[in-house]
Amino acid sequence: MKITFLVPPVLDGNRPAERSAGCTRVVYLAPNIYELTVIGVVENENLGEVDYQDFVFYKKNEQDYREFLSNDNSDIYCIWTVNLSIESDIKAIEILQRYRPDSRVILMGPGPSYFIKKCLVNDRIFIVRGEPEATIVELLHAINDGKTSFFNILGISWMNLGRVINNGFRPLIKDLDSLPLPARHFIADRRYYNPKIKHKGYTTAFTSRNCPYHCIYCVPSSLTFAREIENKRHNGLKPPISYRSPESVDREMAMLHEQGYQAIGFMDDNFIWNEERTRQLCDIMKKYDMLWGCQARVDAITEPIAKMLSESGCCYVDLGVESFNDEILKYVRKGITTEQIYEAIGLLKKYNVPVKLNVLIGSSPLETKETLRHTLKEAKKLKVDQVMFNIVSPFPGTEFYKLCKENNWLSTTDYVPTDVQRESILNLPNISSKEMERILFKNNLSYFLSWDFISKQTKRFSSWSEFTHAARALKIKLFG
Repeated sequence: MKITFLVPPVLDGNRPAERSAGCTRVVYLAPNIYELTVIGVVENENLGEVDYQDFVFYKKNEQDYREFLSNDNSDIYCIWTVNLSIESDIKAIEILQRYRPDSRVILMGPGPSYFIKKCLVNDRIFIVRGEPEATIVELLHAINDGKTSFFNILGISWMNLGRVINNGFRPLIKDLDSLPLPARHFIADRRYYNPKIKHKGYTTAFTSRNCPYHCIYCVPSSLTFAREIENKRHNGLKPPISYRSPESVDREMAMLHEQGYQAIGFMDDNFIWNEERTRQLCDIMKKYDMLWGCQARVDAITEPIAKMLSESGCCYVDLGVESFNDEILKYVRKGITTEQIYEAIGLLKKYNVPVKLNVLIGSSPLETKETLRHTLKEAKKLKVDQVMFNIVSPFPGTEFYKLCKENNWLSTTDYVPTDVQRESILNLPNISSKEMERILFKNNLSYFLSWDFISKQTKRFSSWSEFTHAARALKIKLFG
């Protein structure tokens, strides 16, 4: 049996969807560490030949895709699908099935986990809902032996005699250390670049899964969103946090160091949980002389943690501040205050840890032009290394989506996938979708083209290649 994991070419006229975060279109490419972990799991099962074909990374088009399919002999094609890629991926499947009508397609990720009927266009497609590793292994074995009933496989959706079948809930993996390391050998010839680290030899990794907080709008990553969609469907609750042990992280960093990787972007929804675990992870990064960055909450930043980050090569901390209005922060159940935002940024700056702020426009009906102006003014005034302005999207499966539907805040009949970096489908009581888009664009221009931002960033470039990569990412960010 031959199993090919596919990142299909873009067939809907848009820029490619970013499949790790899942809510934006690509500004700079990064490895999909979640998909690579699934590939590693499948390889360990010795079910046959495993391949990985990424048409986006190599900028291949529909004709290249058709030529590949006409010469390929895979039995199964696996696609990690997010909301922004659904339409394009469905077109890719239609083309695939013309060339390979006897093959089967397995879809994973948040897109098919929620939009089940939309994605099950025929009975040759299976959906692996939620967390995929254990489910896809059982499904592949069932396809391979031809004897196991698909009705017995937890966590899948499929079609039987024209009817959609949603099998029962698959419990989450309890021991993340039991998972193999991501199958990075499939991307060994690629070079990824993160403007926040500005160093060659970059890859991504994770040390935990999920987040315990209850922000009403939040979609932290594509894997987390898939897990949350499935868990909430089953019991109405967010899934529990899963952690890798420091020993497991150490083994991975040792291997990456040996392979020549020098920079890591951790994809954890929250990297910092407490001082002891943070100390252990920082010691590991220091041990292998890695440059790295992570995402964290402002209320997790203490002075000892800021010092640890500084001494262990941390090149950035992404802080989701969203707003500098305490009433809005309370409404969206962010669980932080503006005072905590200022305190965290002050500590990180004290220890020279670069800070990126994430600001979310329109996350609450309390948002007005005045609250936005205040938030944007405060974000700029802090003079951190970078500020990212996005517009909230009412993702199905979140509480914010329900509020938007109940209060008729959608400017469309229902949710439409949008690029949160530039598009809005919300008309809130005090501000319209067009006004949010206009404010976002103006603030991006004034911030990213300011002398303060440009001078600060150019000082960090060590080569012309780093500069051109960053300039290209900025152009995409501003103008698409």
